[in-house]
Amino acid sequence: MELEVYKIDGSKTAKKVKLDDAIFNIEPNDHAIYLDVKQHLANKRQGTHMAKDRCLVSGSTKKLKRQKGTGGARAGDINSPVFIGGGRAFGPHPRDYSFKLNKKLKTLARKSALTYKAKDNGILILEDFTFEAVKTKNYVELLTALNIKDKKTVLVLPESDNNIYLSSRNLQNSKVVKASNLNTYEILNAANVLILESSLEEINKVFSK
Repeated sequence: MELEVYKIDGSKTAKKVKLDDAIFNIEPNDHAIYLDVKQHLANKRQGTHMAKDRCLVSGSTKKLKRQKGTGGARAGDINSPVFIGGGRAFGPHPRDYSFKLNKKLKTLARKSALTYKAKDNGILILEDFTFEAVKTKNYVELLTALNIKDKKTVLVLPESDNNIYLSSRNLQNSKVVKASNLNTYEILNAANVLILESSLEEINKVFSK
């Protein structure tokens, strides 16, 4: 698949780049995508939820009534989950939701996501650029020139660029990542994936391992 290269002012250059079919045109694996996105979201969970069970709520531990002869069910102390104000039965406790996936599966998931995005014409190739200063206005002008100002975007850089990253940080729908840190969730969550020319070489290097 060949794509045209755009300048940051929205105009097309005379150049075209060819996307590697081994990364951008494979047979997508939906289950691999599901697992990778599930892991990404699970790893972001704090897992600090907590409910008080009967041993943690404040209340008397005195037996409420005698065991037999009342005609009703047996009852222990007032902290029992069956009483108002008692502890919660089987409530949540702090836990770690993260889990591991094989590297090959994660790579397959990201290739599948890039394939879907390429088929949907959601990939734009940009000429290499940088900003001389940190200005959100510069990044907004870039998105406006490409007619994607109101869409979710992720810009893929070959290496860290502080001026570009800080210029985009205040924009809710814009994200800037290094090619080596690109993940399945960010690819699918964005309407458009913006890739710098020099990032393609880095993507090929990362995903061909």
